[in-house]
Amino acid sequence: MKKFGLLPRIILAIASGILIGSIVPSEVIEVFATFNGLFGNFLGFAIPLIIIGFIAPGIGQMGRGAGRLLGLTAGIAYFSTVIAGTLAYGAGSLLYPKFLQTGAFKGELENPEEVLLSPMFQVDMPPIMGVMTALLLSFTLGLGMAALKSDALQNVMIDFRTIIEKLISTIIIPLLPFHIFGIFANMTHGGQVATIMSTFIKVFIVIIVLHFIMLLIQYTIAGTIAKKNILTLFKNMIPAYFTALGTQSSASTIPVTLRQAKKNGIRERIADFVIPLCATIHLSGSTITLVSCTMAVMLLNGQVPTFEAIFPFILMLGITMIAAPGVPGGAVMAALGLLQSMLGFDATMASLMIALYLAQDSLGTATNVTGDGAISIIVDRLTPSKSIQ
Repeated sequence: MKKFGLLPRIILAIASGILIGSIVPSEVIEVFATFNGLFGNFLGFAIPLIIIGFIAPGIGQMGRGAGRLLGLTAGIAYFSTVIAGTLAYGAGSLLYPKFLQTGAFKGELENPEEVLLSPMFQVDMPPIMGVMTALLLSFTLGLGMAALKSDALQNVMIDFRTIIEKLISTIIIPLLPFHIFGIFANMTHGGQVATIMSTFIKVFIVIIVLHFIMLLIQYTIAGTIAKKNILTLFKNMIPAYFTALGTQSSASTIPVTLRQAKKNGIRERIADFVIPLCATIHLSGSTITLVSCTMAVMLLNGQVPTFEAIFPFILMLGITMIAAPGVPGGAVMAALGLLQSMLGFDATMASLMIALYLAQDSLGTATNVTGDGAISIIVDRLTPSKSIQ
């Protein structure tokens, strides 16, 4: 199964869930619902740990970087991420109300027990702290580690992040296809699959178009600043794009991204610093996907995704997902806390969000790493040679 990529497993889970949910009796669906309940409770327990494990060491490490170069790179990467999220909001506000059935799941998502079958039993797994407490603790620890000269706590938090990455990659991600299978089997049994699938297809098309629009914006700016041919710059990054499609991890694609960035004429020391850093802090593609999927789920639940609600969410995404690209699916795992605390997502809405996001996670990751190449061009052009001697 490890050789069978996450995307094929997600697609297989969705298809199998629809098939099984339409033919098996309620008693079988209740078994799947029981697994979903247990897994959902465990995911709720893990969310604060994921937030602390990703954010605290990420902020701590960024605070120890190479001064001006770090600030310039982080600023451009964050600005790019926010622009991507705002682009997704604008497109979603314009298009989604026209082809999504607003409120189609309002009753089901607000009161899932009225349509979806309930688990046969539940096991409470309370988290050690609330989501907002975890966020505040992460910022406090991260900023504190950045100010301290000692590496003791930083090393502990890096080890803790490794544990969380292992938790995601060896337990949560492998079990997610089964969780999604159960969700779709249950919703198919409840008669909602047609609405789900029509939503998936329409949202996917919008997301893919937005990814390429964002890359066009990034490379137009980079090419203009560097006075280089835009198509040539983008063509050189295509191997990184397709590598990321396979790995679904910005971090795992770093060697290829680095090699292709240098082919665009970026100075070696700039590329060696910017590309690995952007692999952990620049998530324009993932942000487009997360914002688009979030708005779709909100509309299905009858909620209006206003700019006042979504823009603060976008601003927090750029910080919360630091270091999340290290594992496939890490971005949506890190975003779950914000979805709950800022937008009021419950377990059912979060599950739909996970399914929507993971089904095209590789496309977002590919957009992330390809955009890293554009950022490295901009940073290279804006950094004087004497500052990297």
